[in-house]
Amino acid sequence: MAVHAHPDDESSKGAATYAYYLDRGVDVMVVSCTGGERGSVLNEGLEPRIWAERDMAGLRRVEMTAAQAAVGFEHRWLGYVDSGYQEPGSVDPLPVNSFGTIPVATAAAPLVKLIREYRPHVLITYDENGGYPHADHIRCHEISALAYQAAADAAAYPDAGPAWSISKLYYDRIMNPERFEAVYELLSVEQPDHPFLKDLTEMRERMKERPSYETVRIPAGPFFDVRDTALRAHASQVAPDHPFFFWPNDLQLRAWPYEDFQLVDSRVPAATTPETDLFDGVEDSE
Repeated sequence: MAVHAHPDDESSKGAATYAYYLDRGVDVMVVSCTGGERGSVLNEGLEPRIWAERDMAGLRRVEMTAAQAAVGFEHRWLGYVDSGYQEPGSVDPLPVNSFGTIPVATAAAPLVKLIREYRPHVLITYDENGGYPHADHIRCHEISALAYQAAADAAAYPDAGPAWSISKLYYDRIMNPERFEAVYELLSVEQPDHPFLKDLTEMRERMKERPSYETVRIPAGPFFDVRDTALRAHASQVAPDHPFFFWPNDLQLRAWPYEDFQLVDSRVPAATTPETDLFDGVEDSE
């Protein structure tokens, strides 16, 4: 189970991994905490622009359905309203009744219920900073961390069904400095005139300041095209040639054919160190 803040997050943060595991017969559930209602149109070439301006919530549900079909995962909405993005340091209050304003213990309740119904062995979410400082990403982390603990406690949320203990908790670490460095080095040698290189150079410099936390690399490279198809389905949020997201996949397959995650907590002993699979140790514990 992967818990995300908005529709489109699941495609930019793990879609190739979901496709990798689906191909191996693993059930995958994606949870969207909000409907992305307050998202801006980030693709100037968006065809249904009038639709987006009239009914962003409806359009993003249609986009999510297309992304789900591209990858094949199961999907659930938690039903919270997008808080909108605020610049770091803003003192403006979040919109009333938006996801970021709902108390964590209250907001986690439907996720606890879903965990107990779906009974995942692995939970993936964001770190305490949300991956980036959006109130909904941070709240997504908070309710996921709480639900990971509470779902296993029969005394917590007693009306949410029988307790279920998830074996392992991971944070998304796909945006890591090693990945950017590897792709930059190969692209700068093989295609020094590539139009993405300037943007990649700037991103590489910013990424150098980030620590490396990843503990497992999933060889999801063969599914990068699936990931990109899913991401392009969220056309209101992503231009089809956006340099931040769409690098040459043939080059990525040689430079960094992985998606990366950090093991944060495990209720089973890891089968290998470092891990080679999100489910290392899970089968041995059953």
